[in-house]
Amino acid sequence: MANLNVGVFGAAGRMGATTCQAINSDDSMTLRLGVDSNQVGTLIPSTSLQIERTVQSLADIDVIVDFTVAEAAMENLKFAAQAGVHAVVGTSGINEEHLSELTSLFTNSNCIVVPNFSISAILLMHLSEIATPYFSTIEILEFHHNNKIDAPSGTALATAERISRNLTEDLRDPTTDLTLEGARGAKAQGNIPIHSVRMEGMLAHQEVIFGSTGQTLTIRQDSSDRSSFMPGVLMAIKGIPNLAGVNIGLETLMDV
Repeated sequence: MANLNVGVFGAAGRMGATTCQAINSDDSMTLRLGVDSNQVGTLIPSTSLQIERTVQSLADIDVIVDFTVAEAAMENLKFAAQAGVHAVVGTSGINEEHLSELTSLFTNSNCIVVPNFSISAILLMHLSEIATPYFSTIEILEFHHNNKIDAPSGTALATAERISRNLTEDLRDPTTDLTLEGARGAKAQGNIPIHSVRMEGMLAHQEVIFGSTGQTLTIRQDSSDRSSFMPGVLMAIKGIPNLAGVNIGLETLMDV
């Protein structure tokens, strides 16, 4: 497609609004629709479009981007699939049950569910996967702003899943006496501990710490502004027509 017509669901939110600006600044796509239950009727900056509460048709849309909440996103995605429109999903809380449903829905168009649009976060996962066979202990620490409603983050869970691919067996936790429940974090795939921090002043950050006899390795990624996610969002919008069915993660477009 020479030029993609794009609609954004959750257009009044922080990620949605930043995405609208990024789409407006890219010559290969045009923002045609902004939907949000907040700020209905407000003009989207640098456009003549008003934010709509709902939409009845996606007839002129090639790709929708969803930054809402999981329950609303699933309804939006059903609508897109029925209309044969591609979907880029940045919404938190999309689980395995949702993914199974999406696989059955997207038969005439494609969908990509992206836990993290930060290219540096994707590279962190890739490097962590490479490092895994060389260490006997591994822990994940993820830090997010205090308004994030889910924990652990989708990125942390995806990181644990990728690390577990290179484990010969689940990690062993020698701790047997917990003074406080949860002190060793939540145990993800491969029995990998994930520790979640929610704090004002942060945006999105993650560390993976590897340890073996006499040495440690820390791989850390920081996103300090939502603009850092936009190259990944635009990559997903441009790449989704060339994928097939339902896809997970920006790495499906990155050869990592």
